[in-house]
Amino acid sequence: MANSQSALKRVRQTKTRTEQSRVLKTRIKTTRKAADAALAEGDAAKISDAVTTFLSMTDRAVKRGAVHANYSSRMKSRYASKAAAASA
Repeated sequence: MANSQSALKRVRQTKTRTEQSRVLKTRIKTTRKAADAALAEGDAAKISDAVTTFLSMTDRAVKRGAVHANYSSRMKSRYASKAAAASA
């Protein structure tokens, strides 16, 4: 267990940040599933909305430090390709 005041503060900070990151990661997973469902369905309007929402969520998580920037870039590339192929 932490003994110093600064160590106790670090424990509190870590707990808060972990919870915030968990929320963001859960939102990413949910919107990714929605994007996958829209791609499977094939409706161009739904695909556009779902993919845009998913990519926006990944960018927000990167800004908050919950996920790595390369993850967001990789997903943008993959889902932009999938959306283009589905609308073509």
